[in-house]
Amino acid sequence: MSMQGVQNEEKIELDKEEQRAVRKRSMTLLGSIIRPVRNRLWGSLFLVIGSQGLRVSMPFLMAVAIDTALPAAIKGNLEPLWAVSGAYLIAAVVSSALIAFFVRYAARINQDIMFALRGRLFRHTQKLSVQFHETYTSGRVISRQTNDLDSIMELLNSGGNEMIAGLLYMIFAAIALILLDAPSFGIMVISFIPLWFLTRWFQKMTRLNYRKTRVASAKQIVHFVETMTGIRAVKAFRKERANEEKFGELVEDYRSVNAKVIQLFGIYDPGLILIGQVTTAFILLYGGLRVMEGTLGVGVMMAAMLYARRFYDPMEQLAMFYNSFQSANSGLEKISGVLQEEPSVADPAEPVEVSDSKGHIEFDGVRFSYGDGKEVLHEFSLDIPAGQTIALVGTTGAGKSTLAKLVSRFYDPTTGIVRLDGVNLRDIRDEDLRNAIVMVTQEAYLFSGSVADNIALGKPGATIDEIRDAARAVGADEFIMALPDGYDTDVNKRGGRVSAGQRQLISFARAFIASPRVLILDEATASLDIPSERLVQHGLKTLLAGRTAIIIAHRLSTVSIADRVLVMEHGRIIEDDTPAKLIAGTGKFAKMHKAWRDSLV
Repeated sequence: MSMQGVQNEEKIELDKEEQRAVRKRSMTLLGSIIRPVRNRLWGSLFLVIGSQGLRVSMPFLMAVAIDTALPAAIKGNLEPLWAVSGAYLIAAVVSSALIAFFVRYAARINQDIMFALRGRLFRHTQKLSVQFHETYTSGRVISRQTNDLDSIMELLNSGGNEMIAGLLYMIFAAIALILLDAPSFGIMVISFIPLWFLTRWFQKMTRLNYRKTRVASAKQIVHFVETMTGIRAVKAFRKERANEEKFGELVEDYRSVNAKVIQLFGIYDPGLILIGQVTTAFILLYGGLRVMEGTLGVGVMMAAMLYARRFYDPMEQLAMFYNSFQSANSGLEKISGVLQEEPSVADPAEPVEVSDSKGHIEFDGVRFSYGDGKEVLHEFSLDIPAGQTIALVGTTGAGKSTLAKLVSRFYDPTTGIVRLDGVNLRDIRDEDLRNAIVMVTQEAYLFSGSVADNIALGKPGATIDEIRDAARAVGADEFIMALPDGYDTDVNKRGGRVSAGQRQLISFARAFIASPRVLILDEATASLDIPSERLVQHGLKTLLAGRTAIIIAHRLSTVSIADRVLVMEHGRIIEDDTPAKLIAGTGKFAKMHKAWRDSLV
């Protein structure tokens, strides 16, 4: 089973090949975010090496004080005791200062890493094609930007520092114990056997359960986002109770899998403590016997016990780190999957300039299928001369919107070519294509900000006069001026302060101020009332003059301004002529027009 990109990201148990693929892409991502700060990381490593080296020297200095300096002091020679005490004090102060500097220095590096990763994920998600966003829900995107990134940040801010310091202390303590008393180190080596089996079990179980937590968390967020974005439908159909029950089930799943992770840690941490205590007890027993025999100094025995005991102290911290690491690793797997995705509609390697576009659209032997493989548009060719207004009509699912998406290059045809002024759309830079072709959809999305800000999206830097001219052209100026602050009125989230029809008129003004050569209206008048629709149609007659336009509409009143009508059915164009000729005929459009006219009576 493929683990490329976000495919099968909810799969919990992976075989060896899948684990290898996921680990490889995660490590590649990790390497790419660390590479820019690697020199600074080396600097922080030197700081922590110095601090841990000084910490490890302290038990050794205590052994020297007990076995050498104190006997000398008893005999009246205080110099060794003063020297050892001074060395101990200096080691303690310098070690603490280095650790303090290391923590602050590492925190800056961690924040820079997170800043770069968060921006990279956001930029990449925006860059991905419409096809990705139509299948990968916004809730999952939010989960990647919140929970998954937060787990990585938690690892860097706390676990990472503790892990580096703890590992270095363990290494230095082991070296010091070998040099100080090799037999005691041998006892500690024996303890590694149960430690290895315990850690291996913990590693396997937590990896599996942390994947479950990431999946359960994402499902929670997806359900929450869907509920909140569709809150009007939820209230209209009294779906609150059903949503609460579903959310309760998801929360329970999340709680359950987190409880299992905590239970695993509840076994691992006491296990580490037990192994450490038993090891220290054996070192005490064996060391005590040798002290009684006179073959080992008391100070050395005490230092050996401190090294053994402190060797296991960082292991408890490492258990905490591993807990954070598994959570962050699961988040890294999900993020790396998203970043591995490539736009299905990519910018050309060698773009062709179309700065002076006329708006001539051609379909040459085009077929199209979505991801499921079912053919939506059967092979066809179509020529739309520059400046012509085309109306696409037909039943739901006939392929009208799909045809429009091909013109906008939200998708590329499965076979065949779509051209703008004789240039394959695949050869046109995305920025140039968006300047030449603009689509207005039925769902008029307004961003937070003022009315003027939303209209100016079509032409960044537009003056207020240009904005008002565009609004007048589509008949929006009158209602905008009636708003509390006119063009400065904040439309609120998703345009909540204006009606559906008003949002559509604002989106029309936004499209018209962009002055594209090709304008696509995908059922864009569906939410307008009759007076607003007539006002918009009046504006369209002026604004579409000399501009190619493709109008998709169920309302046949919109067709009256078209030069040509295409009737679509089951992914095929079955009629193609002027509105007058089609109405005068006996085909499908004539029947549709008659039924619409009879409905007005």
